[in-house]
Amino acid sequence: MPGAPSIYTLSPQPHLSAAECERGLRLLVIEAAFSGGATALTTGVILTAFALHLGASNVMVGILASAPFLAQLLQLPAILLVERVRQRKRIAVFTSIAGRLMLAVMAVAAYYTGSAALWVFLAAQFTLCGLGAIGTCAWNSWLRDLAPEDRLGQVFARRTVWLTAINLLLGLVAALALDLTGEGSSSRNTVFAAMFAAGCVTGLISARVVSGMPEPLMPPPIGSVRLGELLRQPLRDLNFVRLLVFVGSWQFAVNLATPFFTVFIVRQLGLPISFVMVLSVVSQIANIFALRSWGALSDRFANKSVLAVCAPVYILAIVGMIGASQFADREMMKAWLVMLHLLMGASVAGVTLTSTNIALKLSPRGSATAYVAASATVTAVAAGLAPIMGGLLADFFARRKLELLVRWSNPNGVSTLPIGLTSWDFYFLIAGLLGLYAIHRLTLVEERGEIERREMMGQVLAETLRSIRNISSVAGLRDATAVPVSLLRDARVRRRLRRAQAHKKHN
Repeated sequence: MPGAPSIYTLSPQPHLSAAECERGLRLLVIEAAFSGGATALTTGVILTAFALHLGASNVMVGILASAPFLAQLLQLPAILLVERVRQRKRIAVFTSIAGRLMLAVMAVAAYYTGSAALWVFLAAQFTLCGLGAIGTCAWNSWLRDLAPEDRLGQVFARRTVWLTAINLLLGLVAALALDLTGEGSSSRNTVFAAMFAAGCVTGLISARVVSGMPEPLMPPPIGSVRLGELLRQPLRDLNFVRLLVFVGSWQFAVNLATPFFTVFIVRQLGLPISFVMVLSVVSQIANIFALRSWGALSDRFANKSVLAVCAPVYILAIVGMIGASQFADREMMKAWLVMLHLLMGASVAGVTLTSTNIALKLSPRGSATAYVAASATVTAVAAGLAPIMGGLLADFFARRKLELLVRWSNPNGVSTLPIGLTSWDFYFLIAGLLGLYAIHRLTLVEERGEIERREMMGQVLAETLRSIRNISSVAGLRDATAVPVSLLRDARVRRRLRRAQAHKKHN
């Protein structure tokens, strides 16, 4: 086909037709299937399970969890690279290829034991994350100029649906594979090696798809590029600074505890890794159901309005993890964890989608690189320090326990309910308190078109009832009863106002 080779050029194009933009957006969604495969097989629960399989301590798990975030500090020099080279696709493709090759190194590490294998594994992970951070800086700036602003929510929601679907499918496969192999066995070594090798292959295919997406030519630079000046630009924007404070406090709160969910479930609750994978799949299912609604609502109203609903639900679910350690019945414990992961999966879908969109939306077109990098830097520091602090303090909390005894007396006798907080329970409680502060900071951010939480909840309920008819929870039922009552109260007030105005006109 004439002209086909130019599709895969790595150079930016001075002019993009509408057809080329549409092709790029289609490839953006298709690429998610392959990058999602690499992510599903090599991150999250599988990454932590692999580290525990190699004998990682709590501190090592914390350092491992911090790698994706601390590596984001490389976005600072990446700003200079993007602004000087001005070929964002070339940077994104090359860093993607080099980074995904590190997954092959991790696959080989599965067949070795001891501290040496752990350090090789950790070094490969930091290299992968570092290259990914450089590529992400170019990728985000590129997409900001490619995707129309009024379609950001729709495009990224479709992309995230693909990512979630792949995570769901491969999560089930991984859970089955881990369930069929014994802990510490050679067969489990092969399973982990196969996962990371497959992740390497799908990641390289992802880079190939990305090379086919068109890149708009960046606006010409004005004078020389100075890193300090680029970083000061977003810091002079008061509203964006407020967003940075929210992002930092939110990331610290969430990442203080959530990276240790796997450790908590396996070591403190004594449940198998395969069940943790099942919980991950449950969370992904909730993502699939929720994402379309969140994307539609963020486009119709505002990202902040969606965040005001999703963030509190996610924080309450984290605190709710404390309840898992209170159950003596293991089946009740499992049911509780499943319910929490449904809530977290649905709410984090909205948080992830809208927090990305709001950072892009508040960034000026053509100058998004510095804004996105500033947001990524704050995220890196906050989210990177939180799990390390959690790992270092793990032993401190492991030797301490807080017990509360709730006693109910009646004519028929006395009933008692013991409540005990140990080890990771403390992290979940602290994360909840920090999350409340982050939500307070969100209220200070201004976004054009934001609506009140009450109206937002009405739209959420309407969208939810159209897509999910048979799922309910205590929190959901409470909101479902609160919203109609408030709407009826408003209707009565408006009716009284109209009557008073009519009476005044007649008199």
